[in-house]
Amino acid sequence: MVEARSAARPELWSQKDAVLITYGDMVHAEGEAPLETLRSFCDEKLAGAINSVHILPFNPASSDGGFSVIDYRVVDPALGTWHDMKLLGNRYSLMFDLVLNHCSAHSEWFKNYLLGRSPGDGYFIAVDPEVDLSRVTRPRPWPLLTPVETSEGTKHVWTTFSADQVDLNWENPDVLFEFLDILLMYVERGARLVRLDAVAFLWKEIGTNCIHHDLTHEMVKVLRDVLTIVAPQVILLTETNVPHDENISYFGKGDEAHMVYNFALPPLLLHGLLKNDSSAIQKWAAQLDVLPDECTYLNFTACHDGIGVRPIQSLVPDEDVMWLVQQTEQRGGRVNMRTLPDGSKAPYELNITYRDALSDPDDDRRGMRRFLCSQAVALAFQGIPAVYFHSLMGEHTWQEGMEKGENRDGNRRRWERGELESAISVAGTGHAYIFGMYSNMLRVRRTVRAFHPDAAQIIHATDAESFAFTRETDNQTVLCWFNFTAGPKSLSLDWVESLLGKGSYLNLLTGNHLEFSGGFEPANDYSALWIVREA
Repeated sequence: MVEARSAARPELWSQKDAVLITYGDMVHAEGEAPLETLRSFCDEKLAGAINSVHILPFNPASSDGGFSVIDYRVVDPALGTWHDMKLLGNRYSLMFDLVLNHCSAHSEWFKNYLLGRSPGDGYFIAVDPEVDLSRVTRPRPWPLLTPVETSEGTKHVWTTFSADQVDLNWENPDVLFEFLDILLMYVERGARLVRLDAVAFLWKEIGTNCIHHDLTHEMVKVLRDVLTIVAPQVILLTETNVPHDENISYFGKGDEAHMVYNFALPPLLLHGLLKNDSSAIQKWAAQLDVLPDECTYLNFTACHDGIGVRPIQSLVPDEDVMWLVQQTEQRGGRVNMRTLPDGSKAPYELNITYRDALSDPDDDRRGMRRFLCSQAVALAFQGIPAVYFHSLMGEHTWQEGMEKGENRDGNRRRWERGELESAISVAGTGHAYIFGMYSNMLRVRRTVRAFHPDAAQIIHATDAESFAFTRETDNQTVLCWFNFTAGPKSLSLDWVESLLGKGSYLNLLTGNHLEFSGGFEPANDYSALWIVREA
């Protein structure tokens, strides 16, 4: 059990925390700034369900869904103003992205670099194209270096993600000071959570793989130290879509990130529910280390990007990863690839909405139950839940977006408010059913003391057809049990009594009492139970 915090330290989180992940213009209405429309939608439709909003990059940008930032200190006028952001922040905790590995090739910084003037001169990394960079870890299949014309002639600048996203030179102290200023400005503007985008690639050293460099970890510590001094209530989150052991290295010794994305959870849940086999997620979850004090996971299943498969390297067989690729493509999704050191390609992420990834082409009801089961696992798992906007209503993959843009756009559709509200309010539709069930789960979750991020989590060995764990505080224990199969399954009274003690039992998700007729409670396909013993 995690020890109680000192009263002198701020309470960073509680079971009431749930983050909505959204673009600033995910929902819009004529005559309103999208940030205003988003605030109104959250107030009217999500009251008591979420208390935090992650506004994906809201700065002027030139590509990559906002992650090619042109000006870090400005709100894109197409979304609204800093005043609109303040009004949103008056009601919800805000998460801002600090895109610190790279900036837009259209930024003033890079334009100045090309001209050899400040600020910007010295902000970027030029490398002789003859230098051997084969060891560098590549998250994309495109060239690592991009030729540009400068006042000093042709240079080849480092571009990890795309030619429009030019990597910044963190060896230059001016870059550090620039981002410290931006960080403090974001805090002043209301950020309670700061997400360090693509931070794993921050520090470059030729001859290394240029990922998770020791000095990258030192930079995270610097940012943590600054926040500890000037804004101890602000949470630092690292975004590192990499194998699990590498991902959690950003906790450091409790002196780096407060939170890391639980990147292994989405593909493991997908794998288990599609295969009707919880073996892989059981094994992984049972081996999770106890977290350092003031550290936790951000649990999610979907976001603005795809479902990363790198985090499950070594957790499932390679052939199972390729099976997930096939399942994704059969359901209308696509797959983004990365380049390996030998020049070959490997799957990087599955580009499909999480509902469609878990769909059943022959039975829409079953697909929705499978999807809601996955979300019930993520909401109960130790950490803070983060819910992508499109998951709330079980959105389908936007095929038109992928055809006109990039693969990731299949999960980035924007909604006109009237159309969206109609979709989630028409009884009998999949959107309305999922939105109602999901928002109810979120409202129930915040009332459960044992779902505090610091509450203990114990994984229980079960057969491969189910997944179970308890969440425990000093005054409450919740048994979370999930049927990973397409058929009915029974829950044993003896087993429940061994974990919760004898008495009567309630499923918090439905408010229904459990009836153990003959010593067993029958459960339907993909059932999710959050069980407590009634006083």
